[in-house]
Amino acid sequence: MLHLRVIAPSDRSTEVLRTLAAEPGATHITLALGAAIEPPGDVIEADVARASANDVLAALTALDLVRTGSISFEPAGTMLSRAGEQAEAAAPTRRDEAVVWAQLLSQVREGARLTPTFMVFLTIAFLLSAVGVATASPITLVGAMVVGPEFRPLAALSVGLVRRDIGLIRSATRTLVISFPVAMMLTALATLLWIRLGWIGTGDVENARVFDFIYEVGPFSLVVALLAGAAGMLALVTYASNVLVGVFISVTTVPAAGLAVAAAVAGKWNVVLSSLAQLGVNLIGIVLAGVAVLLVLQRSDRRQRTLTTTPERRHPTLPPDQPIPGADEHKGQN
Repeated sequence: MLHLRVIAPSDRSTEVLRTLAAEPGATHITLALGAAIEPPGDVIEADVARASANDVLAALTALDLVRTGSISFEPAGTMLSRAGEQAEAAAPTRRDEAVVWAQLLSQVREGARLTPTFMVFLTIAFLLSAVGVATASPITLVGAMVVGPEFRPLAALSVGLVRRDIGLIRSATRTLVISFPVAMMLTALATLLWIRLGWIGTGDVENARVFDFIYEVGPFSLVVALLAGAAGMLALVTYASNVLVGVFISVTTVPAAGLAVAAAVAGKWNVVLSSLAQLGVNLIGIVLAGVAVLLVLQRSDRRQRTLTTTPERRHPTLPPDQPIPGADEHKGQN
């Protein structure tokens, strides 16, 4: 479930309560009159089943609370409550099938941005992959895969395509188009420095033959990229962050880019072209799989809503002329 927290102007609190009371997937509704100082208003909290979250958020947004107050939500965590179990059961779809679009969009928008931190992580990942190739160290290559942050803009691109969000697509594409060449250029400069210092030689790129899966494009290159992209998107939707580590390790996006740089410095242009092809297959496969997963989940959610009849309301709705309990006393104090 999600824990919802709303700051609403006092003249909108009744409408918020009425919205939550009418939702079978909402429970544990509480009200603190005048508790909010900035922006001023009442604080209303509730626990909402994930499958009901999109409807609740849409209704609250329609009350103009984004401008006049605030709407925030987060995973509720462990909950021992019969009312919570009833709210989950009343939701139109199972918890693991629901995509809370507002939350997903907020998450991927942050990941789509090109930030100095993103550039640092990507450059470190490329440098680690170049070292791993030059020293024939599989452990270093795995470390490069884990450090690489490239899945975030790829996931954002998938979400942008499904939601037809031009701004999100543009932001994610810009991050990928700028960050990869810059990180590869910095890796090339570092590789040249290591050669000049005598730490590695140009022939060390031949060590990549030990890791031919990095640059040899085959039928499983696309299969692995598709499976990793699907697992990664499901992990984002279901908050299974531990799965993302496996996703990072399963694809050779960062090692392929690092090998391309090392091969270019060594003049092994056939390896460069093959590595770049592997890189392209991975990027495209991850995005396509993410789009497919989101489309399936979106269609499944719509089908469930169509087939599910509206359950009986568990909360009595407030009559239009009924004030908020305690509102008169609160107004008198002001």
